[in-house]
Amino acid sequence: MQPELAASPARAPASAWGDALTRLAAAWGVLFGLTFPEWREMAHQWWDIDTYNHVLLVPPILAWLVWLRREELAKIVPRTWVPGLVWLAVGLCVCLAGRGAEVNLVAQGGVIMAFQGTVVALLGLRAALILAFPLLFAGSLVPFGDEIIPPLQHVTAQLAVAVTHLSGVPAVIDGLTIDTPGGRFLVAEECSGVKFLVAMVALTTLAAWTGFRRWRPRIVLVACAAVVSIVANGLRAWGTIYVAQWVGAERAGGFDHIVYGWVFFALVIAAVMGAAWRHFDRDPADAGMSADEVAAHPLVRLERFAAAPHVAFAAFAVLAIGFAALGLVV
Repeated sequence: MQPELAASPARAPASAWGDALTRLAAAWGVLFGLTFPEWREMAHQWWDIDTYNHVLLVPPILAWLVWLRREELAKIVPRTWVPGLVWLAVGLCVCLAGRGAEVNLVAQGGVIMAFQGTVVALLGLRAALILAFPLLFAGSLVPFGDEIIPPLQHVTAQLAVAVTHLSGVPAVIDGLTIDTPGGRFLVAEECSGVKFLVAMVALTTLAAWTGFRRWRPRIVLVACAAVVSIVANGLRAWGTIYVAQWVGAERAGGFDHIVYGWVFFALVIAAVMGAAWRHFDRDPADAGMSADEVAAHPLVRLERFAAAPHVAFAAFAVLAIGFAALGLVV
C-alpha cells in the first residue's frame, strides 16, 4: 500500500490551482518589475540581434509544453515547497553578482533561475517534476553564444579552406583570412555560424525530448545536429569562395547572405529533422512524467519540506525586498 504522502488524487480542486496560480502570477509580476533591466536587455537581443531571433519562439513553445502537461497537473494538488525558495534566493544572488560584475549573461541567467525557483516554491515539487523539461528549457531564453564565436570562426576557416583545396581552387589561409585567385575572404564573426548552431541545438533539444523516450537517442540527435550545423557552415563558406572564382567576391558575398539566410539554413534543418522524425517513438503529449509516476518517485519524500502558502509568500516578499535593497548598492 502506498504511503499517504505519495498518493495522487484523481483531480485537484480547481480552487487550489486558482489560488496557487494567482500567487504565482503576483510573484512573477513583482520579479519582472525588479528584474526589468535584464528583461529589457534580453528583449533587445532577441529582437535586434539576428543570432538570437530564434529565442522569440521560445515563449510560445514554453506555453505549448505546459499546455501538454495540463491533464497531469490537474491530478495533483499544488503545495508550496521551501527548497524552491532556496533556488529563488540563489537566482537572485546570481543576478546581483552579474549586475555587479557587469556580465549580462550571468545576470540574465540569475533572473531565469529566480523565475524557475518561484514556480517550484509556489506550485510544489510534484508540479516541478511534471514540468521539469519546460522549466529547464526556459534557460534558452538567455541569449548566449557570443563566447564560442572565436573558435567557431577558426573551425569554419579550416573547413572552408580544406574543401576549397579539394575542389581544385588554390587557397592560402592566414588566421581567419583566405586568399584565392577570386579574392581575399575574411571569416568574420557573422560567418562563424553561431546563430545556426545555437538555433539548431535549441530546436533539436526540444525535438529530442518530445520525440524520444530514452536518453541515448536524445543525446545522439543533439550532438549530431551540432556537428552538422558546424560542417554545413563550413560548406557554406566554401560555396561563397567557390562562386567568387566565377562571379567575383562582391557578388558572391551577396549570394552568400541570400542563400544562407533563406534557403541553406532551412534545408539543413529540414534534413536533420527529417532524418530524426522516422525514429521518434512517442507523442509529444506523452513527454514528461505523469502524475502517477511522480507519486511513486523517491523524491516525493522531500515534500515534507513544505510550508503554508502564506508563509512561503511572505518568505518570497522578504527575498524580493532584500533583492531590491541590495540592487540599490550594487
